Amino acid sequence: MFESKYTWQAPKGNEETARNLAEELSVSSLTASLLASRGISNAEEAGMFLNGNLEALHDPYLLLGMEKAVPRIRQAIENEEHILIYGDYDADGVSSTSLMIYFMRHLGASYDIYIPHRSNEGYGLHNHALDWAHQQGVSLVITVDTGISAVEQIAYANSLGLDVIVTDHHEPPEMLPDAYALINPKQPGCPYPFKGLAGVGVAYKLAQAVLKDPPVEWTEIVAIGTIADLMPLTGENRILVSRGLECMRHTAFPGIQALMEVSGIKMGTVTSINVAFGMAPRINASGRLDHAGSAVALLTTEDLDEAQKLSHALDELNKERQQVVEAIVEEALIQLQCKMTDGAVPDVIVIAGEGWNVGVVGIVASKILERYYRPVIILGIDPATGMCKGSARSIPGLDIFEALTSCKELMDHYGGHPSAAGMSLNREQLPAFEEALNRFAAQVMSEEDYIPVTSTDGEWILSDVPLAVIDEMEMLAPFGMSNPVPKLVFRDTQLVELRKMGKEGKHLKLVVRQGEARIEAVAFGRGELAGLLEPGMTLDILGEISVNEWNGSRKPQLMLQDMKITGPQVFDLRGCKEPWGEIQRMVDTVAPHMRLDYRHIAAVFNPSLESSPKMHLNDCTLWVYDKKAGISAFNDAANMYGKDQITTLFMVHVPDSAEQLDALLASFKNLSNVFLLHAGRSKGEQLTIPSRDQFKLLYVLLMRMAAEPIREQEALARLSQQSSSSLRMVTMMMDVFEELSFIERRDGDIVVIPKPPKRELSSSMHFTNLGSLAEMEQHLVYAGTPQCTSWIISRWEGVS
Repeated sequence: MFESKYTWQAPKGNEETARNLAEELSVSSLTASLLASRGISNAEEAGMFLNGNLEALHDPYLLLGMEKAVPRIRQAIENEEHILIYGDYDADGVSSTSLMIYFMRHLGASYDIYIPHRSNEGYGLHNHALDWAHQQGVSLVITVDTGISAVEQIAYANSLGLDVIVTDHHEPPEMLPDAYALINPKQPGCPYPFKGLAGVGVAYKLAQAVLKDPPVEWTEIVAIGTIADLMPLTGENRILVSRGLECMRHTAFPGIQALMEVSGIKMGTVTSINVAFGMAPRINASGRLDHAGSAVALLTTEDLDEAQKLSHALDELNKERQQVVEAIVEEALIQLQCKMTDGAVPDVIVIAGEGWNVGVVGIVASKILERYYRPVIILGIDPATGMCKGSARSIPGLDIFEALTSCKELMDHYGGHPSAAGMSLNREQLPAFEEALNRFAAQVMSEEDYIPVTSTDGEWILSDVPLAVIDEMEMLAPFGMSNPVPKLVFRDTQLVELRKMGKEGKHLKLVVRQGEARIEAVAFGRGELAGLLEPGMTLDILGEISVNEWNGSRKPQLMLQDMKITGPQVFDLRGCKEPWGEIQRMVDTVAPHMRLDYRHIAAVFNPSLESSPKMHLNDCTLWVYDKKAGISAFNDAANMYGKDQITTLFMVHVPDSAEQLDALLASFKNLSNVFLLHAGRSKGEQLTIPSRDQFKLLYVLLMRMAAEPIREQEALARLSQQSSSSLRMVTMMMDVFEELSFIERRDGDIVVIPKPPKRELSSSMHFTNLGSLAEMEQHLVYAGTPQCTSWIISRWEGVS
């Protein structure tokens, strides 16, 4: 069985709610089900979800601290005070800073901005920046997307006579800073109904409190930061992002126009997905490899030529960022291999490297998490100072902010969310830091937490998703966190066609059908699986449904996320030149798709044909054919893990007999995949299922040439030629004659017995074995793939 990479989690039972919504809203059962699974229980809630507008936003004065902040800002404007906007270097921080620039311009304020350099300064407020602000005559500092943890720094600002208004959305620490005003919906005692605002969302609420009706186009900036920071696209965020995307489709901002153009996005059809995967990475690239000020300049410029220049510079930075990420990923994986005792991945992966660009370690952490499904922390070490700065990405089973809090004494600074965080510490603390995090994870996590899970929107059939329904589903956009693109499960589809596509065949295109309904499915980055799939297979598939538009034609298309081949599977790789190298390649390719590690994998070979395997899979269980026991353990892994955990078997050589094959298949009770890698035999070695006439002919030929004893090798060669049987076949037929006392073998000669006893061929064990061996090799060695695989499955099912 080709397992899915993830466990597919069905939505909670809401069938009755979905039926009611379908009737009340006159929508398809699929659209109604999607609404119900997103927590919408009636038509009124559905109307708010689908049609919410800016008038439905909450009163900004419900935010604790707003009552103090607004008069202080108005006072600063009236008195012409110099204001500092202090931001952050990620896309949310860039968006927040840009929004505040528009806000300051609108108010006619005197202002400066300050964004720390990610590599040189790191996250948060810094005293040297406050010193600079004081020297510039600043009297009011407004932070955006930062500040909630800056207890010492704000105390220092107070000592300089600076008032600080903090606007932030990160998790508040136990001790809050003594700021002039703290605005964060997550702070204790804040009655604000919606806690999911991005940093730019909180900044927008500040502008809304001062202006009452901020310019609607500012929601474009809010949309970018909210999507990029992976905030939930529900509640107020959904309203702000929907309105922002609507404005963006005819934007007047030169920077946003240029950014869409360089990202290959059609302005008139921009979506949240375009922002997340096209615009946000380029904005983030500025803060990761250079300084975020260039991204702020892009979003706030009023000059189209400057916007073009800045957008292309960000695009080049993003390409460079991709190369840097890949290099660090390779180094990190080498380090991780050294940490994996007996092939076991640590509960929390902590990896640090000298000179690693701290601007991209979060992306590296995400990539390694995706591969191993473990919480990951990647840190860059400054070789001169020994300071480590890093980013964490976590899985649902571990609140990484809580985990970091459990060992906060080991860090100089940390902050973040349950799923992502940042920290800094000295390299001397790294061993204790890693040990403490793994100890915490061992206490709070269970085995189930390490099984990758993906939420789905239920099981459907292909006829449920015609074009009209796909178009209707767009009502649920914008998609993002907490309102993901619908993922639908289609079971028991038949694979009709498949082919590789794209550069170097990295991608896969399938055509599947259910009854009369057919659909194309595209799997990006899955081209290596083409060799494991064959038309006619039954697949369970999980994907995101969309519309493929080409040359005026529109048809449904599935973006494949995961798939599973049901039932036992035999994969025909017979005749490969380097079977051990092929095993290693296949393990690397299919392990993520079959939930495999080495204890689940067995390779079996014939020790008389090969004394030891030419491979480095010592963690894989290795077995040899054994005439008495069927198979025997060859390496320590086989002795340690045993047979019961084996799910995937690689057959390097053909068994010596059908009974040995049956014993092999019966030994592994949980086997679900068999890979055939054995070499074929030449026609000169082929066995045929023996018949009585064949034996009669051979005996007559033997009688003619062996009136006197004859050398066996000479007899076998002549009999093979005269009977048109292989030399191997004739040799084994001689074994039958000898067992039945038709001949004797004496010192290399064959002697024919003149008057042999009358005995049936079927009474000979050699005759029976020859028949079963010939049948086995006919299917296992010479038959085509369909006949070979179906025969093995029938034997497999017969012994299970």
